[in-house]
Amino acid sequence: MGLPIALDVMGGDFAPSEIVAGARRAKEELGLEVILVGVPERMGDTSGFETFACTEVIEMDDDPGSSVRKKKDSSLVRAAELVRDGKASAMVSAGNTGATMASALLRMGRLPGVIRPCIVTPIPNPGKNPTALVDAGANSECTPEMLVQFAKLASAYMNAHHNLSSPKVGLLSIGEESSKGTPLVKETHELLANDSTLNFFGNVEGRDLIPSPVDVVVTDGFTGNVALKTLEGSMKFLFTALLTAVGTDENTKKAGETLAPYLLPIMNMLTPENQGGAMLLGLEGICIISHGSSNATAIMNALRVADEMDKAGVVNKMRLAIRPDQEG
Repeated sequence: MGLPIALDVMGGDFAPSEIVAGARRAKEELGLEVILVGVPERMGDTSGFETFACTEVIEMDDDPGSSVRKKKDSSLVRAAELVRDGKASAMVSAGNTGATMASALLRMGRLPGVIRPCIVTPIPNPGKNPTALVDAGANSECTPEMLVQFAKLASAYMNAHHNLSSPKVGLLSIGEESSKGTPLVKETHELLANDSTLNFFGNVEGRDLIPSPVDVVVTDGFTGNVALKTLEGSMKFLFTALLTAVGTDENTKKAGETLAPYLLPIMNMLTPENQGGAMLLGLEGICIISHGSSNATAIMNALRVADEMDKAGVVNKMRLAIRPDQEG
């Protein structure tokens, strides 16, 4: 049996109850072993779980950098240290995103050659594997070299997660032509086109995110986060409008009952909580970042992804993608 997953019980809008509930579902439904990391008197019912006690909590509105340095006995920092020390296979948190990234980076460290870690978020792609959007928010200012690394890290992630031997990589821009976009985009396009280790498709536009002709969409963290939040808001609006429409009168209710078996699978696929969270790529360890509003289902799926990434050897695949001579 492999190592357990370290779960930050104190992070998230619905912590600790929904976090522990998610861990319990992961244990009962998926057979996963989880270490609950948190303040003992605040975690609630932890029966059946291994726990790791801490005395501090990094709150959602705490400054990421200073809080990680000052609160060294926080649940986030201790979860990252469990991975670093070989006592956990991965860490999962729905807490302060910046502090989660800082904890993982400072305690686990970067893979050799990695300029900056980045966040990859799976975007549903009806009928196919999800599309990996990278960077989804870790780095608001990037260089062309960083974006090329993001493409390599995300390609390794897609290889590990979905067994894609040569994922197609697209560069997010305002037009398909190589001459379109900001100086950053145009310089990155040239580097990607000349990199023989990547399967570069070319530029893709915002309309190509769902459905997508590529497996990986690369952009800077500012643009990626805006694109991701726009998609989330649009899907939420669409679901709400659809549910409202099918309940206006008897005819629409009947139509809704007829369409439900066909629409529910699509809605489930597009629901963020079913995607399992985002992964911080480029580290000497696995860190899964869940949405702050994660419920038990979202936490269970985040733990599932963490386990899948560990079993697929994603860290070593990223190591080889950046430095082919550094197999570990």
